[in-house]
Amino acid sequence: MNGTWRKSPEQLVETFLAALPEDPRVERRKMFGYPCAFVNGNMFTGLHQENLIIRLGEEDRRTLVEKEGAHIFSPFPGRLMKEYVSLPEALITTPPTLKAWLRRSLEHTASLPPKGTKKAPASGTTKKKAAPKKSAAPRKAPSTRR
Repeated sequence: MNGTWRKSPEQLVETFLAALPEDPRVERRKMFGYPCAFVNGNMFTGLHQENLIIRLGEEDRRTLVEKEGAHIFSPFPGRLMKEYVSLPEALITTPPTLKAWLRRSLEHTASLPPKGTKKAPASGTTKKKAAPKKSAAPRKAPSTRR
């Protein structure tokens, strides 16, 4: 975590947690110290400093950016997370609207392939074993001849 990141305001944390969908697929956990929510191993929403971010499809992202004042999320300069938008305060402070967008985010993210653990090697490939060490040739005893 970047040492300059600020904790999310307590009111934002409370608003976020209260707005999360009541759905058995939702897994709440922290990422970089911020509360987040996941479905099938993929994050669909979370907090970062003063930002409440949600993952959406392209059309919904465009709607939020063009009509609602949201912006593409960037945790630090030069690092855009293009599938996530940071919601404007007007949406965050309107509970029914916030809940509706979090539900859209959940449904969109649930439609993505599950994020599993580390991928297994492709079929038919195996990890190469290290070649056995060659034993050194036996040394000859020093000659006693002169």
